[in-house]
Amino acid sequence: MSTAGSSAALCNFALRLWNTSLLAGRAEEYFGDLYKFFATSECGLILPFLAGENRGMAHQFTTSYLKDAIDLFRYYKRMGDSAIAQCPDEKLCAEIDPESNSVAIIVKHMAGNMRSRWSNFLTTDGEKADRQRDTEFEDAPGTRAEIVAMWDTGWNYLFEALTSVTDADLSRTITIRTEPHSVTQAINRQIAHYSYHVGQIVYVARHFAGSDWRTLSVPKKKSGEFNAQVASGEKSQR
Repeated sequence: MSTAGSSAALCNFALRLWNTSLLAGRAEEYFGDLYKFFATSECGLILPFLAGENRGMAHQFTTSYLKDAIDLFRYYKRMGDSAIAQCPDEKLCAEIDPESNSVAIIVKHMAGNMRSRWSNFLTTDGEKADRQRDTEFEDAPGTRAEIVAMWDTGWNYLFEALTSVTDADLSRTITIRTEPHSVTQAINRQIAHYSYHVGQIVYVARHFAGSDWRTLSVPKKKSGEFNAQVASGEKSQR
């Protein structure tokens, strides 16, 4: 089995173990070195379930547009990571109805968009000549490892591009399908686009996970408790 396949299998095993045990919040005590492996590998996305909480980076006050934009992108990637991890293997390519898209197809579309929008972000049109958008909704990747690899590759284009953008670049003009956008507009456009599709991934994954689903937001009837935890610094809204 490949390294990617082994990691995916371990991640899947960890999630199933969580769902069939009473170890929430005590993972490090019970798993020791195995817990550390999950914390330091791509399987880190499993930790919210092993630990019984969202271990993503906490919200940080900032007046930097670029920092907050990158933080938002990372927040939505983490949400997608966790939703994909909870979707059963056999349902990653399944559709809720004939007119909807599967998790695998949504990932393929997002990855294609990300490659097109963020490759040579400041110097070329965001709709690359070699992009075949319609094909992004056909022939879904067939395995969890392929889906996760495609997902991560797409996000890597984004984060590599944004780490080279400076405040001075925000007023520069770039184009998407020949239409002029400021860099700020282009970034905002993609925040809206990706959050929309991550929401779809969450909805589909939650549907197929059923009673095994672990919430990615404030649990029902727990708003007061969550507000108190945020106020005390125990949890963060991101």
